[in-house]
Order: sequence, then structure tokens, then C-alpha cells
Amino acid sequence: MTEASTAEASTAGASTADVRLTDSTLRDGSHAMAHQFTEGQVRAVVHALDGAGVQVIEVTHGDGLGGSSFTYGFSLTDELRLIAAAVDEARRAKIAVLILPGVGTVDDLRNAHDAGATVARVATHCTEADVSLQHFAAARDLGMETVGFHGHQNLSLGIANSVLAYQHGATQIDGALCALGAGAGNAPTEILAATFDRLGIETGVDVSAALAAAEEVVRPFLPRIPWADRSAIVQGHAGVYSSFLLHAERAAQRYGVPAHEILQKAGEAGYVGGQEDMIIEIALDLAKSKEG
Repeated sequence: MTEASTAEASTAGASTADVRLTDSTLRDGSHAMAHQFTEGQVRAVVHALDGAGVQVIEVTHGDGLGGSSFTYGFSLTDELRLIAAAVDEARRAKIAVLILPGVGTVDDLRNAHDAGATVARVATHCTEADVSLQHFAAARDLGMETVGFHGHQNLSLGIANSVLAYQHGATQIDGALCALGAGAGNAPTEILAATFDRLGIETGVDVSAALAAAEEVVRPFLPRIPWADRSAIVQGHAGVYSSFLLHAERAAQRYGVPAHEILQKAGEAGYVGGQEDMIIEIALDLAKSKEG
């Protein structure tokens, strides 16, 4: 999965940081929360991250703008309301949104911009990048630039890959407090801040404040601690999109087949983000083969 982030060009280069951290607790973390974030939780997380000096905070349904649906799961609170609340709460940070071509539309992007979001992140699998051209064009029409790296923990390499990405030229790195995210979660924002600080790489983030945000704000409402269990490791090994995990677990429970086997088959088939509906077909096939 390639995630490209866009920020208003008028503010490009305004920071003296060596690398800009984007926190996606309130977007990628939505997967782990079954998309049940409340406005109060959004405000609390934004307040804490903004105070810690995190420059970009991402807020949408886990599958991006327009993701609230039967296919991906309905949000508890309308995402435009959450975006507006985040914008209202932030004093320094920019509020970002995610859009997956084929899920969200250009109109969704414009509506998010109207709600106050100033960063648009266009996510597409590297082999499907051509479908995102109109979304990049729309972002550019709004005066935006593209950058970014987004690491997951399915093989416990989120932090290591983030450091390597920086060393190879990435100037924006994603994280999530307490690693809250799809699959085994994202590279933890608080550990990224501590790691880059230890390496003498300036992020502009107060490490103590980031640790407090994770421990005191996010951890109390976590439904479960993200960790690399069997299914998550299979995801990483098979190259499966991280948001497939909860869908596979639900299908596993419904059809009586192991989640990790569903994920392995998804990897073998080369399914990418946006094809979560195929998980049901895999589960049905596995169930039939076991009956036979």
C-alpha cells in the first residue's frame, strides 16, 4: 500500500524539522475501533497531539472519506463532524483526511476541505496507482503537494522501516499513538518521536508529551492492544492489506474457518485495499473445502 500525503503548498517547508510526523490514530486507528470514534475522543486526541507538537493529524473513517458503508463498516459519528471537531480543537496542527480512489470521491475531498481539512492523503496500491490521478489533480487544484511514508507493525518493522525511509529521503513519516491501527497496528507515534530524538533527527515533537498522549489519552479507550498475533504476522508475510484483519476475523467466526487461512488466500490472490468483499468468497470456499 502506498500512501501519498498532500499539504497546502503555501505552508510547505515552514517547519525546521528534519522529518514531519503525521499521526493517524484517528484514521487508521478507526479500523481497530470498528469505526466507533466519538467526537469527545477525537477532541481529546487532537488536543494532546497538537500540544505535543505533532504537525499533521489524520481524521476519517479507517477506509477514508466515504468509507462508512455496509462493505467497510459504519462510523458511529459522521466523519465530516469529526473533521470539523478536529479542526476546531487544533491550534497548530493541520488536519488531514484520507481518500481511497474507488471508495471516496472528489466531491468527498471537497467536502472535507470545506470542513477545514488542509491535508489530503491519496492512498492506492502501487499497481493500481493510475486510478488515483483525478484525486491527485483535484488536490493540486486546491493548492496541494504530495509526500509520505506509512509503516505497519505486522512483522514488527514499522519503526525500522520508518527510519530507513527517512534515511532514503522521506521527509514525512506516519505513526499512531499506542500503534492503534489496522492489522498489528502502525509504527507508534510515541516510539517514532523517541527513536528520532535518540538519533538526533529533529521532529519538533515533545517526546514526554507524546508518551503522555499515548498512555493517558488513547490507552484508556483501546478495545484491545495492537499486537502481532498469528493472523497479523500472516498478513505481513503474505503481503495482505492491513485493514483485511477484522474482516477476516468476522468471516472466520461466521463460517468456521481460521482467519489466518483466509488472509493467506487473500495474499496468494493478490487482493488489495478496496477488495475486502472478496474475503467472504474466500471464507466460503474454505468452508466448502473442509466439508468435502
